[in-house]
Amino acid sequence: MHRFRGRYGLMLEWVVMFLMVALAVEVVLGIVFRASGHALVWYDEVASVLLAWLTFYGSALASVKRAHIGCPEVVEQLPSTAKRVVHIGGQILVIVFFALLCWVGLSIMPFLVGDALVSLPWVPMNLVQSVIPISAALIVVAETMNLIELISPPAAVPTLSGPSH
Repeated sequence: MHRFRGRYGLMLEWVVMFLMVALAVEVVLGIVFRASGHALVWYDEVASVLLAWLTFYGSALASVKRAHIGCPEVVEQLPSTAKRVVHIGGQILVIVFFALLCWVGLSIMPFLVGDALVSLPWVPMNLVQSVIPISAALIVVAETMNLIELISPPAAVPTLSGPSH
């Protein structure tokens, strides 16, 4: 599981890095073209899409790294058993929410058939909005890994001392 998490996180890091570079290049191109008096008509719309994609895929990466905002101080005040129940229950709620988001994201796709970006009519809206179900599914995978780690018994810590005589 640890190796899968590492590779999964690395894949998401590459996606996020690609999106960051693409957004930076697009913004610089927009500035250069605007300064030269030939503004790109698609600049704002593409920048908005890239920023949204970066946000969604970045959230999936944050789920893999367990880097989302939380309030651990409150949970840490609970007794050990209650703490475990809250952690597992919270994890299940997160998985259910993102599974629902994935389902809703997929269910709206048929309604978007035929729609496209305004400034780039050859880019289908289905492609643009695909980030919602895809990132939700990626988050479900990441949070399921977190849930498995929460439920699994802790690994035995090997002792450094040899056999006792």
